[in-house]
Amino acid sequence: MKNFLKSIISINPISITIGLTILVLILFLFGVPILDLVELKTYDLRLLSRGVRKPSPQALLAVIDEKSLNTEGKWIWPRAKIARLIDLLSQDGAKVIGFDIGFLEPDENTSLKLIDEFEQKIESLNLKDDRIGEFIKESKLSADNDLILANAIRRSRAKVVLGYFFYMSQAELNYQVENNEIERQLKRINNSKYPMTMYAEQGLQMDHFIAEYTAYTPEANIDILSEVAPSSGYFNMVTDQEDGVVRWMPLVIKCGHDIYSPLSLQSVWHYLDQPQLMVKVADYGIEGIRIGERFIPTDENGRMLINYLGPEKTFPHYSISDILHENLPKGTFRDKIVLVGATAIGIYDIRNTPFSPVYPGLEVHATVVDNILTKNFLEKPKWTVIYDALAILMLGLLTGVIVRRLGALKGILFSSALFILYIWMCRWLFVYWGTWVNIVYPLLVLVLVYTSLTVYRYLTEERERKKIKGAFTYYVSSSVVNEMLKHPEKLKLGGDRRDLSVLFSDIRGFTTIAEGLTPEDLVHLLNEYLTVMTDIVFKYDGTLDKYMGDAIMAIYGAPLDLPDHPIKACRSALEMIEELKRLNHKWMGEGKQPMDIGIGINTSPMMVGNMGSEQRFDFTVMGDSVNLGSRLEGANKSYKTNIIVSEFTFERVKNEFACMELDSVRVKGKTQPVKIYNLVGDKVSETQERTVNEFNQGLALYKKRKWNKAIHVFENITAMDPGLYAAQVYIERCRDLKKNPPPADWDGVYVMTTK
Repeated sequence: MKNFLKSIISINPISITIGLTILVLILFLFGVPILDLVELKTYDLRLLSRGVRKPSPQALLAVIDEKSLNTEGKWIWPRAKIARLIDLLSQDGAKVIGFDIGFLEPDENTSLKLIDEFEQKIESLNLKDDRIGEFIKESKLSADNDLILANAIRRSRAKVVLGYFFYMSQAELNYQVENNEIERQLKRINNSKYPMTMYAEQGLQMDHFIAEYTAYTPEANIDILSEVAPSSGYFNMVTDQEDGVVRWMPLVIKCGHDIYSPLSLQSVWHYLDQPQLMVKVADYGIEGIRIGERFIPTDENGRMLINYLGPEKTFPHYSISDILHENLPKGTFRDKIVLVGATAIGIYDIRNTPFSPVYPGLEVHATVVDNILTKNFLEKPKWTVIYDALAILMLGLLTGVIVRRLGALKGILFSSALFILYIWMCRWLFVYWGTWVNIVYPLLVLVLVYTSLTVYRYLTEERERKKIKGAFTYYVSSSVVNEMLKHPEKLKLGGDRRDLSVLFSDIRGFTTIAEGLTPEDLVHLLNEYLTVMTDIVFKYDGTLDKYMGDAIMAIYGAPLDLPDHPIKACRSALEMIEELKRLNHKWMGEGKQPMDIGIGINTSPMMVGNMGSEQRFDFTVMGDSVNLGSRLEGANKSYKTNIIVSEFTFERVKNEFACMELDSVRVKGKTQPVKIYNLVGDKVSETQERTVNEFNQGLALYKKRKWNKAIHVFENITAMDPGLYAAQVYIERCRDLKKNPPPADWDGVYVMTTK
């Protein structure tokens, strides 16, 4: 205990790790603006890296675009034109029409004033005529654009949701609004209120949670429209203060004594035929919005993360001029939510979003509609704070524990791998689970701890380690020296049981090749070959176990821990084959005979450690799993393949490489059968892919005892790829089995009688 306290108080790797981890944890809990800004940018990158996603077909946009302005005239249009738009959309079967436009003042395009003057002139001239009176009455009806629009809303079969906005503070107006005017405005948006609020416990009040989203006064639509519209919703949006990007949609805004809902939510509510709608409030804040069976997660202030699907025009845009002139196919808007707004340059609501700094606000509302309808939400739940804190602790402590045991190169490789792995994991949680966890602070602690320990090691330890390494490298391999430096207690006989990959390679017909060469030429040829192959093993972090004449045995995953050791072993094998082709080309140019090699790879638990005597020992692996790898190398002779991997390796690499199942075999000395696979490569041609598929089909027919069909498939494969000797093997087997049918309990396993 005293030693532990001393290690914390003094400057050493333990105290540096703990101190920096606690520092970053404190920074995370209190927040650092520049780091929080960087975190927001990583959120945007996660969205962008996910790519464009197809929206649901329910939400369409009727837009005031440049084409509409050229055809219908400059904005603002007479509201009679909007009334015709509602009529046409309703007749075409639209279910909901939502306006990202406010009708906040009477229509300035109306001709009522002229008609009133004409009526006064008639009255002053004492011209009383029923026909003139009827004409004036009809003229008033046809000239009152606000009334025309109100009548269109009233008769529309589609539910019309009007848009309005809130002034969030008096400062936005620069003057004080009278209370009676605020009450009048609130009365106009009465159909935007949430009908129900559910509190998790008694005594909770909404004021405790949404002070930030308490509005000063609404700016609502005029009375004649507000009275006839079945619904309304605000189109206010919020931006992150750090960079002004719209990432959240406030689903709850309080004004007066009530709470109100946005245009997007109201549109969905009416589209779903007005199921139960409520705000759920927990003790920490707003939990979310319940709309029928759908639950919309929010933060404690009632904000929903907007799950953007792509850049501008991800949703279908329809020019209003095409709708007004009936240029679109009938049924285009049937059973749809149609959001109406502007996208023409100069008049539309420009928003800065993760996909673009110039993005139509109308499409933001469409995105929220799509998120709710498809239940495709992004979340930053309360528990992510705990997750982020634990990630800071784990990455900081893990980096401190591991890096101080590694050399400089391996330390940076480990830290880089951990850095990339954590980014990948955060992106995976975001893309596949819709969960936003913090990237910046955990990676900050990783970088700080690694950098500090590296500097500390350079100042205090590295020179001494170089002395030890220089002294022992002459006697044992450098990888074992590194392990000795980290764990001196491992300088003992015995080992550990670990999950590893073992690779065996051997030259085919080496005896024949050796007979045609002088001893000097043979040694030179073998050295050249072994040097190239060994470099490949080291390139992929493998450990050279031993040379056995012309054969090579390599280990992946020890003494260095490699989570992806099966993949590294397979990449080594593929590169060995490619390098052999280069060597053969060179040797043939020198008049030498080309070589061919076979490689076997197995991945399983095996014993690894120092094996030998008290006087001398080697770092190696032992066990049945090692023997299986050796047998797989020899199995290449039967199929004339180059690389065979076991089913255990295949399961670990099948998502990285193309493999072709060769057989189910029972190798010599083993009772349990094992599936074996030919490792084709990480990039395959269409012909290779077709050959693999055909071979799998033939193998399935073979196992079902359908000999003739199997022969036919394998003959086709031979015609496609004459070099695939395995197909010829199965043709011969099928013919033999036709003549001598196997017993009823035959399981398709081939028994290998040679090593």
